[in-house]
Amino acid sequence: MDKNIATLAQLLDAAGTQWRVYDIGRRIAKIDKTTFTKIENADIPYPFPLQQHAFLAIQFWDPKASKEPYIWFLKLPLDEQSKLIQASRNHFASMVIEALGTQLTGDDQQAGQLDNNPYVFTPNANKRAAFNALMKVELNQPASIYYEHVQLYFSGKLGFDDWQSLALQGLADFVMRLDKDQNEANLITALSDIPEDVIAPLSALLEHVAISTVLAEALFHLGKQAVNNEHTSLTVHYLRAISFAPATGLTAQLIDCILANPLGQQTDVQLTIAGRCWQHLQQPERLHLYMDLIAQNKTEPTLFAGIFADLVAISTIRPHILALLRIENRSEQLARAIGSLFK
Repeated sequence: MDKNIATLAQLLDAAGTQWRVYDIGRRIAKIDKTTFTKIENADIPYPFPLQQHAFLAIQFWDPKASKEPYIWFLKLPLDEQSKLIQASRNHFASMVIEALGTQLTGDDQQAGQLDNNPYVFTPNANKRAAFNALMKVELNQPASIYYEHVQLYFSGKLGFDDWQSLALQGLADFVMRLDKDQNEANLITALSDIPEDVIAPLSALLEHVAISTVLAEALFHLGKQAVNNEHTSLTVHYLRAISFAPATGLTAQLIDCILANPLGQQTDVQLTIAGRCWQHLQQPERLHLYMDLIAQNKTEPTLFAGIFADLVAISTIRPHILALLRIENRSEQLARAIGSLFK
């Protein structure tokens, strides 16, 4: 590896590219360059660890060429403090330099040599569609050819049962353009009429969007209805859809409704709260109640250890989950589940 190139940021700069970095593990979220530099230098823990890895999307392009941007989807290992393992990052960078030199935006065939790289991964279909839609918005490019059909569907002109013709990419384009045309208003009007077959992919896309308070309120009311009806899958969908809303009070309220309901004992619901709503677990009473319910989960005896490991890796949750180990007024099940962590 070139002695002057110690980080991916330096490699991208040395190649003369413009670049952006996103977390694509828990949800698609932009990481600013200052934060990324601190992550690369292991000055701070990775903010969104998942399965002891940083899942990154790095988009870069030659500002002098009109070609489409290149994207690396990378899965880089983290240590027990969720800091980047620099040896793996260095290994990836040296493989790039070996395959491409510092001409990162030249030959597409050469770029294909990185496809079998151990650090490269393929995000699932929902994430790929969402990321693609977001990039088109950020680069002021037109949406896919499927977008207008989805707009028509949410306007109610096709009938809400005619959902089989909707393309995932079109749905993603629609979700990333809620502020355009009448998209958000049409979605809010349609929400209570659309079938679960549409709600499911829609929620998997909305979880990446900082939705408006008006939309968050509509989703909250439907989520509460699903909780009252003890409808597990719909509850999971609405919780995902509202999870990134800046109106955090609504998401917190929905979580509290769930935890006070028999649904709070369902594995899918418990996993969704940890995976999508982790930031709401910084509240000690909520975290205590949540972990207590997981300790009582008889169908998945290993779930407690898995969720504990997942949450303790997130630097903002870590102090709260460690404080739970010292709490005195805990149920027998929670005490036993905590004890089993140390066996």
